[in-house]
Amino acid sequence: MHDPRGATRPLNSLGFARPPAETRVVVAMSGGVDSSVVAAQLKAEGYDVIGVTLQLYDHGAALKKKGACCAGQDIHDARRVAERIGIPHYVLDYENRFRESVIEEFADAYLAGATPVPCIRCNERVKFRDLLQTARELDADCMATGHYIRRFDGSEGAELHMAADPDRDQSYFLFSTTQEQLDFLRFPLGGLASKAQTRALAAEHGLIVADKPDSQDICFVPEGNYAAVIEKLRPGAAEPGDIVDLDGNMLGRHRGVIHYTIGQRRGLGIGGLGDPLYVVRLDPDSRQVIVGPRAALATRIVPVAEVNWLGGGDFADAGEREIMVRIRSTRPPAPAILRPTGPTTAEVELAAAEEGVSPGQACVFYEAGSTRVLGGGWITIRESRR
Repeated sequence: MHDPRGATRPLNSLGFARPPAETRVVVAMSGGVDSSVVAAQLKAEGYDVIGVTLQLYDHGAALKKKGACCAGQDIHDARRVAERIGIPHYVLDYENRFRESVIEEFADAYLAGATPVPCIRCNERVKFRDLLQTARELDADCMATGHYIRRFDGSEGAELHMAADPDRDQSYFLFSTTQEQLDFLRFPLGGLASKAQTRALAAEHGLIVADKPDSQDICFVPEGNYAAVIEKLRPGAAEPGDIVDLDGNMLGRHRGVIHYTIGQRRGLGIGGLGDPLYVVRLDPDSRQVIVGPRAALATRIVPVAEVNWLGGGDFADAGEREIMVRIRSTRPPAPAILRPTGPTTAEVELAAAEEGVSPGQACVFYEAGSTRVLGGGWITIRESRR
């Protein structure tokens, strides 16, 4: 945009060539300190800010649970922050969408022996799809969130990069963000050096959530008790079965496949067998938990499906390349070779074998020697191990 004198108007902090007051931004406010700081900071910079909070699951049950996201006390906190900083605030009831798009699949994936990551599906199917569409309907120029990740304008469009603070980086949970969504999204906290800076900003703005603890559990899974949630959603799901070794020999009985995860060692109830045994595979069809030595957990070849590619061009034409990958949110990126096998499928060969690679987890791609996120996909059944 040019002014009458022909000078180019500089971009504002959100990347638009106009004053902040003429830039409308919808902030996804979860009620936590991160998104509250984003809203307060953008308002202080003079932007036209609208806060939107999603109610994602049963409000009555949520009132009894502290540290939840998108329900109960958090909705109340988001509303109070909006009042404090003087912005419009809307609460949208997305319970049905959340149940259909996230919770139901979570239950089915667990019953199929996978270890799902519902927070990724929530970003993909609710926050960055339905809420983003709502932001557009509110005539917003962009939508901002409190995620710790960075967005840069590259030569071929917006790029996704890891957060400046590796301890807070949330790129693992945002790999499925599409290019179209990325063009509309902004992540103002991604460049901060630490969470302490965020809390300092919250205190500076006088926000009631400045010292609010971070939520730890998946929002609809109280105290991390996955099995209890699955049993409630799918009555009869916890059917007992056999614990067998890699040769099929029965070693004991279990109380339901949903109580076990790949790599688990404790709680198997089959002690006294010499070397420690680990859960190597789950077979929900035969209701078997297959166990073996730690060495049997080592995996180098990881098949990946539903690939979302942010590296430019068509993924199938990307060709074999050396990248870095993260196969668990708690693990650092590790060297690997990426081989596309179709428009949205790939084989990832890890340079060093990893333990506990589980179907249902995400495999996120990073550019070697860079912070750029190239996309990622979902780990499927392990076809080979070496």
